[in-house]
Amino acid sequence: MKLYTKRGDQGSTQLIGGSKVSKDDKQVIAYGTMDELNAWLGYTITCCSDREALFINELQEIQQSLFDAGHDLATPSNHPAYIFNEKHVEWLEQRIDFYSAHSPEIRQFILPGGSRVAAVLHVARTITRRLERQIVALQKETSINGSVLKYVNRLSDYFFAAARYANVLNNIDDVFYDNGRK
Repeated sequence: MKLYTKRGDQGSTQLIGGSKVSKDDKQVIAYGTMDELNAWLGYTITCCSDREALFINELQEIQQSLFDAGHDLATPSNHPAYIFNEKHVEWLEQRIDFYSAHSPEIRQFILPGGSRVAAVLHVARTITRRLERQIVALQKETSINGSVLKYVNRLSDYFFAAARYANVLNNIDDVFYDNGRK
């Protein structure tokens, strides 16, 4: 099987169900950013040390979930064969609660950084926030699976909590915003 089909050479792509849209369509932009996030998570996994190995399975599970969510974003509203559901959101909330309970209380703004894994998890958080904005823009034009937006909203919180916990695992303090610096 060839990797190229030449079907997109004129600037369009096919959605699930067969309809064609422009490659700059908000739907394509959203699931394209989701793919970017998934690729970033692949890189993040390679950054995990033995101490941070607990993140590997979780990040791989998130990658699988992002594929399911991407399927739903690539499904036109007139062809709703959604596969993504609330169980993904609940799983994230459990992990966020765990990491929050095992990290220091937040008393001021935290800057991205600390350990290497914390830093790359913060990049994942910012990609996720961009994805969320794109999904919000998309839902103004068409109906989407609401579980996908809820998941993406929780996912950025997961990355924040996981980044903080990565610093705990590495015995590194969070990097705090100092608004009194000169």
